[in-house]
Amino acid sequence: MKALSYLNKYFLKYKWRFLLGVVFTIVSNYFGVKMPVYVKDTVDKFMSTSEFNSVENILILSITLGGIYMLLSLLKGFFLFLMRQTIIVMSRFIEFDLKNEIFTHYQNLDIAFYKSNATGDLMNRISEDVSQVRMYLGPGVMYSINLVILVIMVIYQMISISPLLTLYVLIPLPIMSFLIYKVSTRMNFLSKKVQEEQSILSTIAQESFAGIRVIKAYSREEEMASGFLETSFNYKKQTMGLVLVNALFMPTMLFLIGLSTILSIYLGGLMVYDKSISFGAIVAFIFFVNNLTWPFASIGWVTSIIQRASASQRRINEFLDVRSEIVSSSSKKFNFNGKIEFKNVSFTYKNTGIEALNSINFEVNKGETLAIIGKTGSGKSSILGLLMRQYNPTSGQIFIDGKDLKDINIADFRDQAGIVPQEVFLFSDTIGNNLKFGSLRSEIPDDELIEAAKQAHVYNNIEDFPQKFNTILGERGVNLSGGQKQRISLARALIREPALLVLDDCLSAVDTETEEIILSNLKKKQVNRTTIVVSHRISTVRNATKIIVIEKGSIVEFGNHAMLMKQNGIYADMYTKQLADETD
Repeated sequence: MKALSYLNKYFLKYKWRFLLGVVFTIVSNYFGVKMPVYVKDTVDKFMSTSEFNSVENILILSITLGGIYMLLSLLKGFFLFLMRQTIIVMSRFIEFDLKNEIFTHYQNLDIAFYKSNATGDLMNRISEDVSQVRMYLGPGVMYSINLVILVIMVIYQMISISPLLTLYVLIPLPIMSFLIYKVSTRMNFLSKKVQEEQSILSTIAQESFAGIRVIKAYSREEEMASGFLETSFNYKKQTMGLVLVNALFMPTMLFLIGLSTILSIYLGGLMVYDKSISFGAIVAFIFFVNNLTWPFASIGWVTSIIQRASASQRRINEFLDVRSEIVSSSSKKFNFNGKIEFKNVSFTYKNTGIEALNSINFEVNKGETLAIIGKTGSGKSSILGLLMRQYNPTSGQIFIDGKDLKDINIADFRDQAGIVPQEVFLFSDTIGNNLKFGSLRSEIPDDELIEAAKQAHVYNNIEDFPQKFNTILGERGVNLSGGQKQRISLARALIREPALLVLDDCLSAVDTETEEIILSNLKKKQVNRTTIVVSHRISTVRNATKIIVIEKGSIVEFGNHAMLMKQNGIYADMYTKQLADETD
């Protein structure tokens, strides 16, 4: 229950609904317990008097007994309905709150967290694990409260009739408690294994669907299906182990309840013979034992629910306990004026230990374009990750308008930046809504959408679609070409009119002619913003104000296009080779 104690704050939030549910449980069980007592009194009256020797009197007694019994049943059922409407509905509210809390927490975690955790596992914890917790919050809590209240009321009534017979009838219950204690540990272990296998299964499914084009391109459907089948088999194996424990547990509980019924009849009969209790008392005891049958039989089921919920909540807590290393230390409003400076910045990825950058130094001002060029894996994108504070540098400092990046309001800084990532991501929505996603305003005029699309040189492509800006894109923009996706992603960044425009090799899929048009459009508004361009193509960066050449995480050359060509170094060599490729 330690892991589940995290949920206590939600019980406190919905305390009045919870307490009302407890009240309804008490009232419902009160009428339920009164039913056997009324039957007992009626049977005793019938056995002790001679006025019921006629058919007419017996019929009247039966109708009266049936009517009162039905009334008590209706009252019990009504309050049982109210009990479910309070406690079960409360569990749904908590499920809603918990899912939103987890999702919000996911959103606030840094990029390093997502690099070390599988997407399928993240999804499983917010869906399957939360569903398991909801079962504890609803049926688990409801049946547990119902059991405690019913047992107290029933045992009180049983003791008031015969303490000795009550003792005999309840003898099997300690055995039941011992079995619950022994089985609960096993259930907890198996529940954890089941949830782990469920996460692996979700991860495989998510990756398979996301990479379906690659799978089909390499004709690996059978291999993926085989891997999924193997993981499914492991999941089934762990689940069947848990099912086996439950399957053996429930019949044992029912057997012990049946034993209590036999004891009620046999020992009660002996006590009636000795005239220590009445015949009606035996009937009442049978009713009481039957009333306890489901609550005690449900102990195993509730125990399983609690154990699975505990395992799930423990997995949820593992992520909720994770704290982002990237925390904005200032809430003061920040306005970006365009100056960026890296001073002796080095960076090593914690999860791999790879040194991505070593003593990086450069400065860029408003209206300037800084181009970063280098081979794949040289550290270009790592510079952008540090600039947008997706990571903190291992050493050195990054200054924005003369202030340390760690000391400014990072949310404000990011709001003033337009990022076009190397890996384009488009939502399964309309083209228009994908563009509007980049804006900080809720309402975007159509003319602004058109202008952004024209700057990214994608407007003509959009106009060719039958639905134009209302065209629904497939998952990740699967129904667009690579160049179209990159240009829509660029338009999405431009629509917010950013003070800082960051282009991470985002024109790699467009031809040189289209690239020239886009770069020319961007240059028209260059004076009002700072631009940083990352690329491995000289044609993308040659008109930049400043160019730095990165190799193995270090700056090996610096200058503009003309200066670098005169140095006749790495940059000039790359230019010559790429020019030769274009000529061929």
